[in-house]
Parts: sequence; C-alpha cells; structure tokens
Amino acid sequence: MTETPLVKKKHRGIPEALFLNDVDAYMVKESSSEAALQKLDEQFQKYRFMESNLLNKKIRLSTQIPDIKATLSSINFLKNKKVNEKEPLKTQFMLSDQLFVHAKVPTTDKVCLWLGANVMLEYNIDEADELLKKNLSAAESQLLELDNDLDYLRDQITTTEVSMARIYNWDVKRRQKLKTSS
Repeated sequence: MTETPLVKKKHRGIPEALFLNDVDAYMVKESSSEAALQKLDEQFQKYRFMESNLLNKKIRLSTQIPDIKATLSSINFLKNKKVNEKEPLKTQFMLSDQLFVHAKVPTTDKVCLWLGANVMLEYNIDEADELLKKNLSAAESQLLELDNDLDYLRDQITTTEVSMARIYNWDVKRRQKLKTSS
C-alpha cells in the first residue's frame, strides 16, 4: 500500500498537505492516477469537513464574545452602583420573547451567572468580574487561534487542489503520449 501525501501535523492536528514537486516520481509509487486522485479527494473532503467544524466554532465564539462583554458591562455597572448609591435600581428585563417587566433591583454585592448546561452559580461581584474577564480573554484568544487555523487549513485545501490538478494534467499528458505513440 502506498503512503498518503501527508507528512506532518500542525495547527490543532490538521495534517499538512504535501505539494507534489515531481509528479512523475510520486506516480511511480501509485497504482494509477485514479487511485492517486481518489486519495487526494478524500483528503480534500476531510479538509472541508474540518473547515466546516472550525467555522461553526468561530460562529459560536463570535456570538459568545458580545454576550460576555454585555454581562461584564452589567457587572461593572452594578459595581459602581453598589459603591455610589443605596437606592434600588429601576430597570426592565426580558421575561420572555417580546415581554419585558419593570423591576426594582436592590443594591447587592452578589450576582448569578449562567455557566451553561442549565447551571447557574452565585458569585460576589468581584469574583464574577474576574471570571468574566478571564472568559473573555480566553474566548478572544481562541478566536485568534481559530482564525490562524482556518488560514492554515485554506492553504492546505489549496495545496491539495493544486496537487490534484497536477496529477490530472500528468494523466492527460500521459494519455496523449500513448495515443500519439500508437
């Protein structure tokens, strides 16, 4: 069995596509151009699948970051309110879609944060602020990593497409030579 045109892994385990400099030398190892193209097409499909997953993660993170920032802003507002005033905060909050309720929120030093998976925990305001800043920093760095990985993955997709085209062109030339020599 022949080796796939992959050499090493980078960026979250994404395999690096091998650029075929010498198609003739590579095709000596392969049984046929169809088999070589099939291997490259399988790798291409894997790259597309990885790209789809990374894009979904990026979309999820891109929606989480504004939510974290909004919550952090609310925490900072409550922090300032606690220090400056003792009167309850008059506000509106969403009870359900399109339904808002007036409320008076007493000055407090505790907040509840949704952590996910139907879990809510109570924190004091300083702990909540620290946790949200840490989560925001982590989400922003993950978003940068995802962007780098997507760039790397797009390069691998392009390299695979070029390799597929080179093998296809090699096969066309080979068939033309066989046709003219017959």
